[in-house]
Amino acid sequence: MAALTRVVARQRAEMDRLQDLAATSAVLERAKGAVMAQLGCSPDLAQEELERRAKNARRTLLEECWITLGTLTPPSRTDPEQPPAAASAPAAVPAPAPEEIDAAALGRLGRALVRVSTPHDLARCLLEHLGPDVAADAVMLYARLPAGGLTLVGHAGLDDTLASQWSQVPPLAGIAALDALDTGRPRWLEDLREDGKRYLLIGDPPEQWGSRAWLPVVTGDTADFALGILRRREGAFPPRIRERLRAVARLCAGPLRTFGTRHSPAADADAVQTVFDRLPVAAVLLAPLRTPSGRVEDFRIDAATGTTSDAVGRSGRELVGLRFLECWPEISDEPLWQGCLDTLAGEEPYEGEPFARQQTVAGVSELATYSARAARLGDGLVVSWDRHDPSDRQEQRLADVQRLGNLGWATWNLVTGETNWSAQVFAIFERDPAQGVVPLARLPRLALPEDVPILARAIGELVRHGRPCDVPFRIVNEDGIRHLRVVAEAVPDMDGTPVEVHGFVQDLTAQRSAELALVASERAILTQHGVLQAERTVAARLQDALLPLPKQPVRLAGLRIDIAYLPAQSGLSVGGDWFSAIELPDGDALFVVGDVAGHGIGAVAAMALLRFTAKGMVITGSSLTGALARLNALLLHSRDPHGSATMVLARYSPERRRLKWAQAGHPPPLLVRAGAARYLERPFGMLLGATDTPRYEEAEVRLEPGDRLLFYTDGLVERPAESIDRGLERLAGAAAHRSATGPAPLDRLLATMLDPEGRDDVCVLDIQVPRPRDVER
Repeated sequence: MAALTRVVARQRAEMDRLQDLAATSAVLERAKGAVMAQLGCSPDLAQEELERRAKNARRTLLEECWITLGTLTPPSRTDPEQPPAAASAPAAVPAPAPEEIDAAALGRLGRALVRVSTPHDLARCLLEHLGPDVAADAVMLYARLPAGGLTLVGHAGLDDTLASQWSQVPPLAGIAALDALDTGRPRWLEDLREDGKRYLLIGDPPEQWGSRAWLPVVTGDTADFALGILRRREGAFPPRIRERLRAVARLCAGPLRTFGTRHSPAADADAVQTVFDRLPVAAVLLAPLRTPSGRVEDFRIDAATGTTSDAVGRSGRELVGLRFLECWPEISDEPLWQGCLDTLAGEEPYEGEPFARQQTVAGVSELATYSARAARLGDGLVVSWDRHDPSDRQEQRLADVQRLGNLGWATWNLVTGETNWSAQVFAIFERDPAQGVVPLARLPRLALPEDVPILARAIGELVRHGRPCDVPFRIVNEDGIRHLRVVAEAVPDMDGTPVEVHGFVQDLTAQRSAELALVASERAILTQHGVLQAERTVAARLQDALLPLPKQPVRLAGLRIDIAYLPAQSGLSVGGDWFSAIELPDGDALFVVGDVAGHGIGAVAAMALLRFTAKGMVITGSSLTGALARLNALLLHSRDPHGSATMVLARYSPERRRLKWAQAGHPPPLLVRAGAARYLERPFGMLLGATDTPRYEEAEVRLEPGDRLLFYTDGLVERPAESIDRGLERLAGAAAHRSATGPAPLDRLLATMLDPEGRDDVCVLDIQVPRPRDVER
C-alpha cells in the first residue's frame, strides 16, 4: 500500500505539472493573439515582442502575458495613413524598481494564476500567496455594474454572512472600492478613526479589520474591478508592500478579463436558481454574451439544476457564472448551438433530434439517449436535456430489430381467441391491418399448395402437443414468390396444455435469392473449370506435338545447347513461350526464343505460326531483321487476339565463332565469360504486332571457348511486386556462380531463379562454347 501510495502521488504530481504546462501555454497563446491583433504581426514576432517587454520591465514572461491580457483595449479609429502597429500598440506598463518588489513571489503568483478558473478561485489564490508576506487575512473582488454599483464576484477569508451582506453595493458616496474605481488610484485605509469618517467600512464590527487597501484593476480603457486586501493588523502598508499590491493588481487584470462577464447572477436569476434546485431534469438558464458588434459569442450560465453536469464533472451551482462553451465545448459543432442562436433571435423554441451520450449511473457506464430543447425566458434562454425513458428505448430497439431483420412478432391466445401481430408481420404478408390477424389454424392457407401439408402438420403439433416449430414456407404476392419462415412456441398452463402461442415470422426472400444465385454461380464455376481444364489438356498436347522437348543436350555447329521449358504453375491455360534450335543448310546454327501474349489454344496456335514461319524465312535466305519485319506484318494482319509477341533471333557461324542477333522487344541475352556475367547490349527492335512501320537492327558478338550464352523468356526473371531489373540482377548473379567443376548446370540455375510461390511459363536456351579439351572428350 505504501508503494502504491507513492506511485499515485508521483502520478498526481506529474498530472499537475502537465496541467500547469498546458494552462501556461494557453495563457501565452492568448497573449500572443492579443499582440498579433494590436500590431498585425506574425506569432513568432508577437512572442518576441512579449519577451522584449518582459525583459525591459524586469518581469517574467508569464507576468507580462497576464498584464498584456489585462490591458487590452478595443481598436480605436486612427488616421488611415498611420500604420496599424503605431496606431494600436499600447505603451508598456511601467514597472517599479526591482528592489521594491519580490520578483520571485510575483513569478510564483503568475504561475499559480494559470490554474484559476473563476473569480472565487482567484481570490483564494491571492489570499494564499499574499497571506504570509502582506499579512492579508481576507480578499474581496468587486465588479462594476452597468448601473454604477458593485457586485461581489469573488472572495476568500470572509464568512458567508458578511459576504452576503456586502454582495451588492449601490452607487453611493463613501464606498472606498467605488472611490478607487472612479479615481483610478488605490485607497489605503490605515487609520480606522479617520477612515471611518470618510468611508463606510466593511466588517461586523468594522474594527474586525485593522487596515484595508482597495486597488483598481484596469482591464482595457477603464477600471472595472476592485481588489480589496483586508488585514486584522493595524498600521500602514509599507512602500514595498504597496508596490507589490499594485503589481498584483496588474497581474489580476489578465485572469479577470479572461473570465469576461462571469459575474454573479442577478436577482431574477437567483429566483430561477431556487426553482431549478427542485427540478429533476438537466437544465441551465443562459444569458447571451455579445461582442461589440452585437454578435453572440457565448452564453453565461446564470442558473443550473442539480442534475446538470458538464464535461469535467462540475454540476448544479458549480456551473453558475461559467460560460456555456467552456462547460460543453463540443456544442459549438452541434445543431444545438445554432438552435440556441435561432431561438434567441426569434420566438420559436428549438427541439433537437435524439442523440446518444455515455454516462455513469450508480458506478456503471451506460449509453443514454437525450433530446435537447431551447426556449426563450426574458432576454435569455432555458436549455434542457430530456433523457428518454428506458421503455421507449426498448420499444425503439425492438422496432429497429424487426425492420433490419425483416421479421415481426405474433401472439395467438388459444383460450380467449385474442390475437396480435406487429406492424412488420402485416407488411410481410402484405395484409391490410384493417382485415385483422389471421387465426393460427388458417395460417397454412396463405402458403403455396406444395407447402400447406408441412406447415399445417407443424402447427397442429404445436397446438396439440406444445412442440416448437421452425418451418420455411412460400407465399405469392404481387412481386412473385416470397420465402418466409415461422418460428413459434407454446406457453402451457399448469396441466401442460398449450394456452398461448407466440413467435415470429421472417421474410427470407433476399437470403434465399442470394443462396440460389450462389448455387448457380458455383455450378457455372465448376462448368467453366471443366472447360478450362479440357482446353488446357488439348493445348498441352498440341504444344507437345508442335514443340517437342529434347531429353538430352543438343549439339549444333560445335556448340552444346541445353534446353528447358517449364509451364506456368498457376492457372489452367498453357502459355505461348517457344524455342527453336536448328542447323541451317550452310552449317550455321539458328536459335530462336519467343513469347506470344496470352495463354490457351489461341496462344499455342500463334506460337506455332511464328515458330515455323521464322525458321522458314531464315532457311530461305531472309536476314534476321527482314524475318522480324515480315513476322510483324503477319501478326498485324492476322486479326488474332494474341496479336503481339516478343522474339530474339540469333545466327551462329562456327568458322569465326560469330553470333549475329536481333530482337523484337525481348530481354537481352546473358553472356557468361571467365566467371563474369554481362547482358549484351540490345540492338533496336520493336514488339511484334505493335506498329506497321517497325525498325529492327542487328548486333554481333564473337564467342570464345568456355563462353556461356543464355536466351530466355521473361518468366525466368519476373516475379510479382518486383521490378524486372531486380530479376535480371538475380539471374546474372546466379549464372556467374561457378562450382569446383565449372558453371552451374541449367537445372541448378533454374532452381535458384524460379519463384516457389508461382510463376509464368519459362523457356531457356543454354548455349555453351566447348573448350578444346571438352571437344576431344
